[in-house]
Amino acid sequence: MTRFLVTGAGGMLGQDLLAALAGREVTALSRSDLDVTDLDAVRAAVAGHDVVINAAAYTKVDDAESDEESAFTVNATAAGHLATATAEVGAILVQVSTDYVFDGTATTPYAEHTPLRPVSAYGRTKAEGERLVAQENPDRGYLVRTAWLYGAGGPNFAATMLKLAAQRDELSVVDDQVGQPTWTLDLAKKIVELVDAGAPFGTYHGTNSGQGSWFDFARAVFANAGLDPERVRPTDSSAFQRPAPRPAYSVLGHDAWRSAGLAPMRDWREALGDAMSRGVVTTQ
Repeated sequence: MTRFLVTGAGGMLGQDLLAALAGREVTALSRSDLDVTDLDAVRAAVAGHDVVINAAAYTKVDDAESDEESAFTVNATAAGHLATATAEVGAILVQVSTDYVFDGTATTPYAEHTPLRPVSAYGRTKAEGERLVAQENPDRGYLVRTAWLYGAGGPNFAATMLKLAAQRDELSVVDDQVGQPTWTLDLAKKIVELVDAGAPFGTYHGTNSGQGSWFDFARAVFANAGLDPERVRPTDSSAFQRPAPRPAYSVLGHDAWRSAGLAPMRDWREALGDAMSRGVVTTQ
């Protein structure tokens, strides 16, 4: 039986990875269980496992602008440690990365092989994590980039929209940033499918298909909740100034799945409807 280790198991994606691996032999380690920045601790944790899925990450995008060192230790140094430790024992590593490794200026979906050009501290740290994984475990590593995540196990945009809907008559949401809302359970299942299929090692884009703006996403959340989507009004990014620049275009291409003989993830609107019908998106 394949023995899995999930790091960052307490996070939103980590929790859904455990659900997707139900019935398997899995070690689940949260932030309090494992310091991923400690190489010796990582080596001890990896020992005895065949597949390591690294869902541990520093995800405070704005905070990283003023504390890039902290973000770097988790997103880059720790990824390198996991790559080193898995390579030493011949284990597979699945490293979860992000659309922020790109500059967001494209007008067509980013291919998996597109050169990286991060424009934020968070993006730089994740890009370095990618580089270290490719360097330290090039033969048994999967890199899965994702974006715009929502799910039951943590704070997210969809839940925030429902919360604000209960507080305000009208919301303004940006319509000049385009991406792919992605349900963490869909992503978790796809990661497990990738490993189970023995797909070629390399880079895959783990986002739901299709595309939409944050405005489109918000309106879809309202519609699925039985609320009037006309309560969501469009605005542009200048109305929401933040420390870290947001990519204007975060649509990721899915050619690697097709090349591996696997179907890309389903359309984001279908996934959102399914998630909300199951009560996944709540104000809690």
